[in-house]
Amino acid sequence: MIDRTLLQKRLDRATGHLETPVAAVDLAAFDDNAAQLVARAGGKPLRVASKSVRCRALLERVLARPGWRGVMAYTLGEAIWLVRQGLTDDVLVAYPTVDRIALRELTTQPDLAAAISIMVDHPSHLDLVDQVTPPGARPAPVRLCLDLDSSWRPAGSLHLGVRRSPVHSAAQAGTLARRLVARPGFALVGMMSYEAQIAGLGDLPPGQTLKGRAIRLMQSKSLPELIERRGAAVAAVREHADLEFVNGGGTGSVAATSADPAVTEVTAGSGLYGPTLFDAYSAWRPTPAAFFALSVVRRPAPRIATVLGGGWIASGPAETSRQPTPYLPAGLRFKPDEGPGEVQTPLVGAAAATLRPGDRVWFRHAKAGELCEHVNELQLIDGETAAPTPTYRGEGHAFLG
Repeated sequence: MIDRTLLQKRLDRATGHLETPVAAVDLAAFDDNAAQLVARAGGKPLRVASKSVRCRALLERVLARPGWRGVMAYTLGEAIWLVRQGLTDDVLVAYPTVDRIALRELTTQPDLAAAISIMVDHPSHLDLVDQVTPPGARPAPVRLCLDLDSSWRPAGSLHLGVRRSPVHSAAQAGTLARRLVARPGFALVGMMSYEAQIAGLGDLPPGQTLKGRAIRLMQSKSLPELIERRGAAVAAVREHADLEFVNGGGTGSVAATSADPAVTEVTAGSGLYGPTLFDAYSAWRPTPAAFFALSVVRRPAPRIATVLGGGWIASGPAETSRQPTPYLPAGLRFKPDEGPGEVQTPLVGAAAATLRPGDRVWFRHAKAGELCEHVNELQLIDGETAAPTPTYRGEGHAFLG
């Protein structure tokens, strides 16, 4: 249990000399979450998902810990930057890329080609690479990872999970692997499958008991099917390629995914920060480690306190779960007819009556790394002291901007 009063005092003391907005990461909670994830991985290495961190210093911090190895990047440009910065020599780009400038750099620099694996789910991805740099002009093969769709399809056209790869069956995986290895200038080195309907879906949605039961039932059926199908797909691909790794999972499924004998490594990232979406998971809830503070600027009514800013909405379906959560002091909530605004956000609740202009309210973001898109610095909190470190944005990078 978190003593919110003590946490607020510690955050306020550490950052009181700074103007808001302030984004902070509690290093004790961050490190504890990192250790808990390693324990849940059951001896299999964890690959850190950089999109859930977006801060080079914190990526370096977690990679220095036992049990963590390699980065899962979200763009090829980001992967190249991380390698060039010396942060890692093992990057898996989680999504297919059509960035011709980045592909030209990858295909003409042997050190980058050795360190980075790109994601593919169709031969057309290879066609684009060949257009950028023909196979004969490449000093080293391009490392490929085959993306296997992990969604559950229990009957007919019913599809439970996200729409990612068109490769769903073991036969499809084997056929694609055969086509990939036949192409000159490429090396098929890995497979990935992200079980979003398990890792990315909380089974305890607030105030939705029946929905939670339905999610847990779906997950209990989906996981055994995926383990069987993924095992068959890995075997089919290994008939054509000597795979170095089979990647799976996310923070919400680390223990379940690591138990799959076909998986050699598990991805995690969001659990380091502990955003609010993971409050809805029964298997494991990370300790909240990332926060942002906004200042009260007006009191339009005795029981309403308005902060400057607040509309830091997370990606995904446009619903309440994607809104930030007023966290400190306890007892605050958004005004239902206004919600979090870009410039100002009125807050109601018992604690609102105690707030005055200049006071701070600490929020938690709904998703992990997206917090860093709003600030140039994170304040790393160690006890009651704060040390600033730049986010990706603070280093001049917006890899999807």
